[in-house]
Amino acid sequence: MAFALIESDRKIGASLFSGSVPSLFIHSAVIGAAVLATLSARQNTPGLTADTTLVFLAPPPEQQPPPQPELSVPLKGFQTVDVPVVIPTAIPPVALQERFDPNDFSGVGVEGGRATGVEPGPDQVYQATAVDEQPLLLAAPPPTYPARLRDAGITGRVLLQAVIDTTGRVEPGSVKVLRTPNVGFEIPSRQWILKALFRPARLGGRLVRVLVNLPLDFSLTDRAGS
Repeated sequence: MAFALIESDRKIGASLFSGSVPSLFIHSAVIGAAVLATLSARQNTPGLTADTTLVFLAPPPEQQPPPQPELSVPLKGFQTVDVPVVIPTAIPPVALQERFDPNDFSGVGVEGGRATGVEPGPDQVYQATAVDEQPLLLAAPPPTYPARLRDAGITGRVLLQAVIDTTGRVEPGSVKVLRTPNVGFEIPSRQWILKALFRPARLGGRLVRVLVNLPLDFSLTDRAGS
């Protein structure tokens, strides 16, 4: 068997060169067209201008303290606010004729006086929180428990208000019932506080009258109230 080799006249280098040049030209044309299209799109887009304006805010003006109220007379006294030990649940009566002066509670001057210059006199009534030594209960008879309320099993606390004088006794006209679980307890409560004896209150070493709130409990288990 005989084999014959036929030589071809095709040149390899020329074939590769002839195929690469057109491809390179076509790719370059495509890339150039894409770049031109991108630049054209950027030129058609309206430009955005950055706002670099600086705004300076003025500092707020300094707040001046309110002027002190001017009085025709200097402050010579003040009243003390009494904080109740037992919070009342009923609204106390409102005295529409009573005048309220905030300067009376300024805390300047003699305690128990008024901002108008009136100093406390010997008959001045003080709040229990304004004295140096508060009144102390020394002796009192057991309160009378109403038979009708005791049989019904009604108990509770009565809150009394009264002025204790410099002798340690309660002034009869000052007694008030601020709160009671039943109106049947009012009369025995008044009778009890009028018979009680207190150690008088003192302020600055002298005996003074003082307004106090006194609770009185009526309980079936308490032998004093039976």
